Amino acid sequence: MIDVERLREGLTAVRARIDEACTVSGRAPGSAQLVLAGKYVDAAEAPALVEAGVEVIGENRLQDLVAKQDALGDAVVFDFIGHLQGRKVRDVLPRVRLIHSVDRDSLIDEIGRRAKAPTRVLLQVNLAGEETKGGFAPAALDAALERASQAGVVVGGLMALPPFTSDPEASRPWFERLRELRDGLALRWGPDHDLRDLSMGTSQDFAVAVEAGATMVRVGRGIVDSTRMEQP
Repeated sequence: MIDVERLREGLTAVRARIDEACTVSGRAPGSAQLVLAGKYVDAAEAPALVEAGVEVIGENRLQDLVAKQDALGDAVVFDFIGHLQGRKVRDVLPRVRLIHSVDRDSLIDEIGRRAKAPTRVLLQVNLAGEETKGGFAPAALDAALERASQAGVVVGGLMALPPFTSDPEASRPWFERLRELRDGLALRWGPDHDLRDLSMGTSQDFAVAVEAGATMVRVGRGIVDSTRMEQP
């Protein structure tokens, strides 16, 4: 089970690193938000997250989202950060603040059909053209925003998973590329789409991501695993 005090200490340490990275990038502390990746926590452990001070939980699967939201109610905000099947859009939409992982045209269309009001999402970008990852190619983003406009979907920014590396600095060019893409889209598509958010960075490279412009980082294992270590 999760040690609440150790989790609280881990959250404090990560938030301090995020704020430090904000300062390095010339932004105010608090400019980037921690989204705790919920896949490392069982629903039975979810109350410990609230007790420790978690504010936003990102879920990868509908069944986990439902289980944790049923356990916690409105004590925290939920985002969806994993691959989303079209048939599950109807169930996910009313449960989340934001979908980070809109990765294809058909998903934009389905969100537009199922949403009861204009819905804000992030577009997932496949920066390196990796066959094992979903997402829009950079050259397809303008067409995706046009499609979103027609569907009544508001694009609030971009999300990416750069190629895996054990060196955080190796991810920096990818993060900077995503920021550049976002900035260009914002010039062309505001005010139809606000494009203010960049969801990028995970446990191993979140500080670099914030320095490069992330407004949301998805951190889970780097915080949660340490709470389950045996006490010295």
